Amino acid sequence: MQLSTEEATRAPSLSEAQLGAWKSFLKAHAVITRALERQLIETHRLPLAEYDVLVQLSEAEGGALRMSQLADRVLLSRSGLTRLVERLERDGLVERSDCSSDARGSYAVLTELGVQRLREAAPAHLESVRSLFAEPLTDQQVEAMRQALELLAAAVPAGCAAALPDPEIAPGGADPGDCVE
Repeated sequence: MQLSTEEATRAPSLSEAQLGAWKSFLKAHAVITRALERQLIETHRLPLAEYDVLVQLSEAEGGALRMSQLADRVLLSRSGLTRLVERLERDGLVERSDCSSDARGSYAVLTELGVQRLREAAPAHLESVRSLFAEPLTDQQVEAMRQALELLAAAVPAGCAAALPDPEIAPGGADPGDCVE
């Protein structure tokens, strides 16, 4: 599908280099995350999103985070995280506990089995990250990419990087135009 001349003049433009970099970023993200997901599932029956939750909890003080904090860290909606934590709970990797200071809140807590599962999966996963992401690049390219990605993340207006609101909780959600300068 091609844009009409009128649509093309109204649409923001990107240089060929900018558009090429954007497309390359999307492709690299997709193929690398799919390969990492496949590796984790094949070797440890652990989807990447579940692995991410276990990592986030393992890095948190006491191995626990409020569900809202965890949702923000793994970039999931509240309802999406609830379903994910329910699966992890059924597998005995995470448990939930009530928040004593706020009756509406709860914590996701990493269990000993969750720690064990993470310890088993981490070496192979990190090896895959090394081979698929870091190894093809020089140390200078890795550092340049780190700096560029940090600049990009910092340029996103506050609140726009959070997980999309749950439509059941916040119908309509925020105006996407609020997140573009």
